[in-house]
Amino acid sequence: MKKTNTNLMICAMVFAVALVIANVVTAKTVQTGIPLFGSTILVPSAVVCYCITFLMTDVVGEIWGPKEARTIVLGGFACQVLALCLILVAQALPAADPAMQGSFDMLLGQNGIFVLASMAGYLLAQSWDVFVFHKIRDRILSNGGSERSRWIWNNASTMTSQLIDTVVFIGIAFGIGFGWLFDSAMIGQLGAMMVGQYLCKFALAALDTPIFYFLTRNAEARQLQTA
Repeated sequence: MKKTNTNLMICAMVFAVALVIANVVTAKTVQTGIPLFGSTILVPSAVVCYCITFLMTDVVGEIWGPKEARTIVLGGFACQVLALCLILVAQALPAADPAMQGSFDMLLGQNGIFVLASMAGYLLAQSWDVFVFHKIRDRILSNGGSERSRWIWNNASTMTSQLIDTVVFIGIAFGIGFGWLFDSAMIGQLGAMMVGQYLCKFALAALDTPIFYFLTRNAEARQLQTA
């Protein structure tokens, strides 16, 4: 991917869309069927959307730098706030069909607590991701390392930040929002969901490494040209 304003805008748009859609679909939990701690792993359906946001942050950071990556993180937070406000307005408008209003509320009625959880996890995790990404990157490159080793800072930043996001998001959204934290029968499920979702995010972070390399391949080419 070339370092152009158009490509930066495309990355920002993909980031914002994935982030907003994650908040809309995250209330749906997916049954994986994988046993863990006496129950099976449940993951929010937004797990893939969130992985895309971290991929985009890393791509922008690698090509355009930490300032632009932080700008996208803050812009994403603003998008979350705007999306929440628009959803609340839509819920408040009178519906032509009461049944439709009930379905709408059922789908998006939990959106507030989920967006709150998402915002808390998002700000902590994405800020950590950008910080660690460039901390490790700068350290390796300053010690004579190569751009070809960028899988190290890509995976280290994403995998640790995903842990923060998982604990904060599930703790607030499901632990408090659904009351699982106060229900002894659901404590095990809450813990299994945290571990299970993190394992899924860990695997997805590893799997998106080839995509990260493909999108940032020009960075390696520039490194070779200046060698």
